[in-house]
Amino acid sequence: MANSYRWRDPAKPTEPGLATADPAESAIDLIADGAERYAARPAQRAQDLISDAWEATGARRAALARQALALWPDCADAYVLLAQDRTGLQDKRELLERGVAAGERALGGRVFSEDAGDFWLIFETRPYMRARATLAAVLWRLHRHEEAVAHQRELLALNPRDNQGLRYRQANWLLALEAYDELERLFAAHAGEGNVPRVHLHPSAGRVRSPRPRRPSVRAAHPGARAQPAHPRLPHSPQQATETAPRLHRVRRGQRGGRLRRRRWRAVG
Repeated sequence: MANSYRWRDPAKPTEPGLATADPAESAIDLIADGAERYAARPAQRAQDLISDAWEATGARRAALARQALALWPDCADAYVLLAQDRTGLQDKRELLERGVAAGERALGGRVFSEDAGDFWLIFETRPYMRARATLAAVLWRLHRHEEAVAHQRELLALNPRDNQGLRYRQANWLLALEAYDELERLFAAHAGEGNVPRVHLHPSAGRVRSPRPRRPSVRAAHPGARAQPAHPRLPHSPQQATETAPRLHRVRRGQRGGRLRRRRWRAVG
């Protein structure tokens, strides 16, 4: 019967090393080869240390981050962890800027041009995106608002799905800067996702519409009317409750609440 597997030639003799090798020795050789390949990849070893550092706290976290940088200077997550350990905003900014630069070196310029739009789907890009998002937050706290918004604008362009949830922070920042045109574009970009950013609008934001309609006020409908409280105030003493009882009957809204309070004070008195 002819051999149907083209790569298996019956005329070719079997390699003696594979036929006579001890299975235990073969497994040891495979483990040794894997250890050598692992030792030859400092980036992978550094990322393993970073995985342990995310779960650690205090001095151990900083120590693991420094070990990762010693193995691989382009480890962006290590700079993020070290920045979290610092208290000064300027120190945080310097470390995070170094982390963003390290992430750019690790990725290379080709990724930014060819994979823009699907950045978060590439696992290797996430340390860079974490470092840059954290840098934006620090810059905002340093009152470098335009730079912070620019960083997040570029991150949203690289990852329009916004797996990091930056659109919510960006919406409030744009509102604070009164950048209403860009804020409207941000709303429109995420209008069909069911997760449109919601912000508290002030009167000067006339062209921006809140996603939830607001009820007209009583004063807007009746300019001469006085606003009535939803519930009358609770008297401080039984004597005050007796004195204010006739006025409670004249309250249009919250009459039931007023009667309940009067009964309560009568029981106490």
